[in-house]
Amino acid sequence: MNQKLKDAVTKIESITALKPTIAIILGSGLDGITDKMTHLAMISFTDIPHFIKPTTEGHQGAFYFGKLEGKSLLVMKGRYHYYEGYPLKDVTFPISVMAALGIKTLIISNACGAVNQKFNAGEMMIITDHLNLTGTNPLIGPNDQSIGPRFPDASEIYSKRLIEKSNIFAKKLKIRLNQGVYAWWSGPTYETPAEIRMIRTIGADAVGMSTVPEALVASHAGIEILGIACLTNMATGILPQKLTHEEVLVAAKKISIDFGKLVYQLILSI
Repeated sequence: MNQKLKDAVTKIESITALKPTIAIILGSGLDGITDKMTHLAMISFTDIPHFIKPTTEGHQGAFYFGKLEGKSLLVMKGRYHYYEGYPLKDVTFPISVMAALGIKTLIISNACGAVNQKFNAGEMMIITDHLNLTGTNPLIGPNDQSIGPRFPDASEIYSKRLIEKSNIFAKKLKIRLNQGVYAWWSGPTYETPAEIRMIRTIGADAVGMSTVPEALVASHAGIEILGIACLTNMATGILPQKLTHEEVLVAAKKISIDFGKLVYQLILSI
């Protein structure tokens, strides 16, 4: 483990004795899960060595450790984005810390735009695969063989086992759950109508500005991943109105009820 990881892990372990193996990354507006947790310990990113403060509205920037129905859990409220100007090593550093802490299962959520015209704003989409449209990768640079291989396999970044569980629980809860491919767009500008047509043509069903770099680093470290995209809006050009971040946050709050129900059942089953 390199020194930065050691520093971060040592600080976290000095604050909480919990040793969770399950973690969740909450996207914009999806922050209700911690209300159900007990034995809470909150650690701000600014109190963890080598973490930086997120600059995006709706992203608190903290790790929450606690228990949910007896299961130890790490919840990450807020994340870094490539568009904030940080190197991808910094954007994904919390994921590397999760791996060093012993996380084995990671649920990654986001608020994003629906590209598939059969989907509706206000629904969720389980990520079955992704498209990296940014031209870069957080694993570029020296590789630590003790964490993962130099050339990691990418044939199943998103766990088929967890996708199947999600579909079963969604059916029981009577929640419409789409499945599809998520495209990572650098941002911070939303996509143009022409770009959305291109993204749809090459096979994406939703588009957003996060998730993929985190999934790549987690997969490289051997963590099992489930991706949940919360479709807060229809992508640019599908509907006549312009997009704003404020509308995304409002829509995410509405989705958060179904999201919370689904994640609750998933955590209990892991």
